[in-house]
Amino acid sequence: MTTLFTILFDGVAYGMLLFVLACGLAVTLGLMNFVNLAHGAFAMTGGYICAVLVNNSGWPFFTALPLAFVSAAAIGVLLERTLYRHLYTRSHLDQVLFTIGLTFMSVAAVDYIMGSSRIFIKLPAALEGQFDFFGVGIGRYRLMIIVICGLLTVALQLILAKTRFGSRLRAAVDDPRAASGLGINVPQVFAFTFAFGCGLAGLGGALSAEILGLDPYFPLKFMIYFLIVVTVGGSSSITGPFLASLLLGIGDVAGKYYVPKMGPFVIYTIMIVILIWRPNGLFGRTATR
Repeated sequence: MTTLFTILFDGVAYGMLLFVLACGLAVTLGLMNFVNLAHGAFAMTGGYICAVLVNNSGWPFFTALPLAFVSAAAIGVLLERTLYRHLYTRSHLDQVLFTIGLTFMSVAAVDYIMGSSRIFIKLPAALEGQFDFFGVGIGRYRLMIIVICGLLTVALQLILAKTRFGSRLRAAVDDPRAASGLGINVPQVFAFTFAFGCGLAGLGGALSAEILGLDPYFPLKFMIYFLIVVTVGGSSSITGPFLASLLLGIGDVAGKYYVPKMGPFVIYTIMIVILIWRPNGLFGRTATR
């Protein structure tokens, strides 16, 4: 039982991390109907910014986290205003080709500037190690990830479902022309939404650097995980990717513990079974353009 609870705890922490990394893609793909395969590049940006500030400049870890979010969001809004906005009405194939090209450009740029070695972020002493809770080893850093990601999940759900901005975003996605006629600044709504999704990716990259490691190939290595989360959960809501992240996180950790030689195979098996059962994802609906 102790082993089981440890696997559940680590799986939930990993799943929460996957959700923060992937929820920005769920927002841009599900709410904006835009396929942004360069999402991992924004996560890598936030991770490297946090690593440089903490490891090289001596900034406190909790001060560097918000800056990772803001920096990735700022880069996102700059690219959205100059490049992405011209692709909103283009086909998904054009969007895929453009964003995958940006991903390879970011990999090459980071490899040239930062080098190809994997780096980790120096954590404060308060987040290192673990403590026992009824015989279960609870990692302090993973517990912090669960708390932060849980709060972000609740806040994101409330923003999209209960605020005026969430209503404007849904209106802008459903019928941009009608939304503009009602006085909604559709380009501004899209720019803010895209920047927010990029900021979440940057924050997720900073949080994941200590667990997953950080190197120039981060966007390519974890792109498939982001896509699996959104595909299994369904891109029409935040609840679906959240539950999919937890399911996949627990399944991945359990698979690597019980069948280490087939660990990565478990997460793909879960994906295949769910998509056979529900082709549009757990909470998906048929997409329209």
